[in-house]
Amino acid sequence: MAVAQYLDLRGVLWCHVANERRTSIQSGVRLKKKGVKSGVPDVLIFNPNCHYSGLAIELKIKPNKVSANQKVWLESLKPMRWRTEVCYSLDEVIELVEFYLI
Repeated sequence: MAVAQYLDLRGVLWCHVANERRTSIQSGVRLKKKGVKSGVPDVLIFNPNCHYSGLAIELKIKPNKVSANQKVWLESLKPMRWRTEVCYSLDEVIELVEFYLI
């Protein structure tokens, strides 16, 4: 929630992809049919800069690691001129976003 509050205060165009929820098997199947994709980064920032079309951030708490599906997404966005990063704290997110938006 602190990341969301910071991004809103910063005035960026962004969204959180809520893939971390627990659902029943039936709900999971229905969500997949609607287009929910496993591994999509948690935060997508749509503001371009002079080098990138957008910024994708996977949020983690140590010692959690990036999953195989998350790695695929992060790598797949790079050729589309998206910067992709994994952040483990609010401070890392703030440093990354401030540098990105210069």
